[in-house]
Amino acid sequence: MNITTPGYQGILLPDLDIGFDYSGSHSNYTFISHAHADHMPRGSRSHIYCTPNTRKLILKRGFKGTSETLEFEQPLETEYARITFYPAGHILGSAMVFVESDQGNVLYTGDYRTPPSPASEGFILPDKAIDYFITEATFGLPIYKWDSHDYLAKETRQFVSKALNDGYTPVFLAYDLGKAQEVMQMLAPLKHLVQVTESAFSLCRVYEEAGFDLGNYEIYDPYSCEGKILITTTGAINDGFASSILKKRIAYCSGWAVHTSNRSYVTADKRIALSDHLDFFELIRLCKKLNPKKVYLTHTPNPDVVQHYLDNLNIESQLLI
Repeated sequence: MNITTPGYQGILLPDLDIGFDYSGSHSNYTFISHAHADHMPRGSRSHIYCTPNTRKLILKRGFKGTSETLEFEQPLETEYARITFYPAGHILGSAMVFVESDQGNVLYTGDYRTPPSPASEGFILPDKAIDYFITEATFGLPIYKWDSHDYLAKETRQFVSKALNDGYTPVFLAYDLGKAQEVMQMLAPLKHLVQVTESAFSLCRVYEEAGFDLGNYEIYDPYSCEGKILITTTGAINDGFASSILKKRIAYCSGWAVHTSNRSYVTADKRIALSDHLDFFELIRLCKKLNPKKVYLTHTPNPDVVQHYLDNLNIESQLLI
């Protein structure tokens, strides 16, 4: 199987005329895994295939190209291959791409989470043996092991209750698409008003249309935000978001929260290791379960540890850069 990287965003299967999260012109069939900016296509001439919810989200995020949608487990037949989306558990609309051909099959994960984010359509694997597995390894070190969603939700609500009881405004640092909505879903049982950034607000509508309860929320208003629950980004808080509130407590929500070396970059009263990617141990477990002919690793700062574990499982692996 010929699997290549074009030197910029995305992955190509040139013999099958297929691109994954690809922005160039060297494939007639480009499949977009989800709506985060580093996976979205660039340029107004892009023509892509994605899930219906991903299309709704990318249009709100400024996508100017053309698109066709595929439902999960609804195959598309091309001259060279059969392509099927499976739920990736990362954010709303996120999909793994399964390609079957005469050259064998490929499962491309994009970004994914197992166990899945509760603010997603879940996580489902193809019911077939996998030949080539292209997987992200964003958190590819054993220090990254996540607590259960129930535990994290309880921790999140306790942070809010204590801050409010102490007379502080709770602020969550979580990016606008995916993480913000997952935090809102966790906080919905509190029935306390949440204010979010304008960009997150428009994306929340797509989640609600898909049946997710995000609780009671509105667009951030600097004149009425005190005493509300606030959700914003690290960049926005550094640019003065809620700067008029003297008594606030900040929770940083990210898988990177477990890593002590980045503490100087994020000032927070609480660090919650809430990630929409799978942890190191789930990655190794999944590779062992699938036992493919070869694993291709993407989106990892250091592949050596993952490759060491895969070597011990007699699974061949390669870094795609």
